[in-house]
Amino acid sequence: MLTNNATNGGDGSFAHSEISLPRPIRFWLMLLFNVPSVICDFCIIMHIMMNRRRRSALHNHAIFIVILFNLPVQIIDINFHLLFLHYGSVQPPKPIVCLIWWLNDYGFYIGGIMVMAWLAIERHILVFHKQWIANLTGRLFLHYLPMATIVTYILLFYIIVIFFLNCEDTYDYKLPICNASPCYHNYGILGMWEFIFNTTTPILVEGIASILFIMRIIWQKQRLRRSVEWRKQRRLTIQLILMSVLNISFNLPIYLIPLAHLFGLPPEYGVQPELYFFFLGYFVIFLFPFICLSQYPGLRKSLKRKILCMTSQDHHATATVAPTEMATRIGTLARYKSAMVHE
Repeated sequence: MLTNNATNGGDGSFAHSEISLPRPIRFWLMLLFNVPSVICDFCIIMHIMMNRRRRSALHNHAIFIVILFNLPVQIIDINFHLLFLHYGSVQPPKPIVCLIWWLNDYGFYIGGIMVMAWLAIERHILVFHKQWIANLTGRLFLHYLPMATIVTYILLFYIIVIFFLNCEDTYDYKLPICNASPCYHNYGILGMWEFIFNTTTPILVEGIASILFIMRIIWQKQRLRRSVEWRKQRRLTIQLILMSVLNISFNLPIYLIPLAHLFGLPPEYGVQPELYFFFLGYFVIFLFPFICLSQYPGLRKSLKRKILCMTSQDHHATATVAPTEMATRIGTLARYKSAMVHE
């Protein structure tokens, strides 16, 4: 999860600090959450891609893109973080490692935030204004184009500001994410643009859109009493609520504290809570695929059956090995006694 020093007024008030939670605990927390989360990500990707109807379902596309943004964070960012926690420094200590780490920690993470904001808006279209996307033109301008714009903007913005901007980066290999201090944070308006447009605004938009969506669902259910329609919409509604609660509860505090600093809160206040929220931001990515399973009951049941099957097979193997070993020992003992009698 990103640690934006620029949001602290650029003074690096916690530039030489770390979360107080011991590194071994952080290591095992991240490892134990990340492995099943990555497995779940790939299961959802395969579940969508292997079925034509699910591939063409519009409500699956935003989820698919969020997972594609999350995977580089889980595969690259998290593994760099685990190496840092294990060795006590960035491994290998080279500038290119820091640049790649920043691209994942900033670019792909924030890309997921922006797509989540669009997902909350798009739910209104998918549920209440289906006629807008009934034809190809509507789907092009109200579905495909917004997501393509977000993906293109995120990739171009962060590749340019991290790899090609004409400023000098500083790398601290003794701190996580090389101290998370790319030079564009202090380069003109770019740091403020990222803070306001790329992060804070999408989180607020997601929260407002989600609340309005829930209110519209409740109003429609009470006014029109369409129980059949409600059953169709319930899954999308529950999924959106869970996603929004997860995303907003972990990400919003990260940006509220720096915002308070901009409005006069002394830089020394809120340092440790901010660091903890930075760390907890990873759990948005860890938990996201499990929330997505609420949209796919078939996949959820299939995974449950496989887990139960593996558990029962292990139990059966343990139960059969023990009697076999006992029978072998009894047979060996009987042969030994028979040999003693013949002697």
